[in-house]
Amino acid sequence: MSILLRDLDSDGVLRLTLNDAAKRNALSEAMLTELGTAFDDAGRDPKVRVIILAANGPAFCAGHDLKEMTAGRTGEDRGRAYFTRILTQCSSVMQGIVNCPKPVIAEVTGIATAAGCQLVASCDLAVAADTAKFSTPGVHIGLFCSTPMVALSRNVSNKHAMEMLLTGDMTSAERAAEIGLVNRCTSPDALRDDVMAMARKIASKSSMTLATGKRAFYAQAQMPLADAYDYASRVMVDNMLARDAEEGIGAFIEKRAPEWQDA
Repeated sequence: MSILLRDLDSDGVLRLTLNDAAKRNALSEAMLTELGTAFDDAGRDPKVRVIILAANGPAFCAGHDLKEMTAGRTGEDRGRAYFTRILTQCSSVMQGIVNCPKPVIAEVTGIATAAGCQLVASCDLAVAADTAKFSTPGVHIGLFCSTPMVALSRNVSNKHAMEMLLTGDMTSAERAAEIGLVNRCTSPDALRDDVMAMARKIASKSSMTLATGKRAFYAQAQMPLADAYDYASRVMVDNMLARDAEEGIGAFIEKRAPEWQDA
C-alpha cells in the first residue's frame, strides 16, 4: 500500500493524498521522502498545472511520528544527529511546497496538528471541512512547535500565531478561516467539489503566469517596501514581454478566449 497516492486528471489537477490513516498520516521519514519527491516531480511536469494536497482517514496530518522520533534517541548523542536530519528534511519539504512553481491547495478534513498544521500553512491556499481542527500542541508535551511556527507566523498575525503556539488549544475551521490560516471552510460533503472548482479555475490560467506570480509573491513579502516595488516592477516588465501576456491582453481587447502557450 502506498502511503502517498497520486492522481492527475485531464485538466492538469494533480491530487496528492496522504494515505497512512493508521498513523494519522504522520510525517514519518517515509512520508516526508514521498512528499518531497512528489512535489519535485510535479514542479517539473508540464502536464501538472495545480496540486491538491488531501488525506484519507479521520486526520489530515498529526505531525511528526513521535514513536519514530523517540526511537531516534538511542544514539550516544541522545538523538541530536537524527533530530537534525529529520527536521532538516521536514523543512526542505515545506520549502519545496512554497518553491514549487505550481499552485498548491490543501484540502483539509479532520485534524491538522503540529507539523500537520505547518503543512497546511505552507500551501498557497487551503479549504477546510467545517469539522476540521488545527493546533500547534507541542507545549503540552514540553516541545515548542518552533518549525511549525515559521509557516504559521507567515499566515496569521503575531497575536493569533502566539495564541495557538502558547496555549496549544484546538482551533476550529471557522476560526482558522477568520484568522487567515485557511481561505474558507465548507461542509464535508461539499469540500472536494469546492476544492476541485477552485483548482480547475486556476488550472485554466497560463502556467507561466502562475509560476511567475507565485515566485514573486513570496520573494517580495520578505523585502522592505521600496525594494519590493523595485523587484515587482522588474518582474512585471519581464512578464509583459512574455508571449502569454501578449496573447492574453490581445484576447481581452479582441473579446475572445486566450490560447495559452505557457511561455
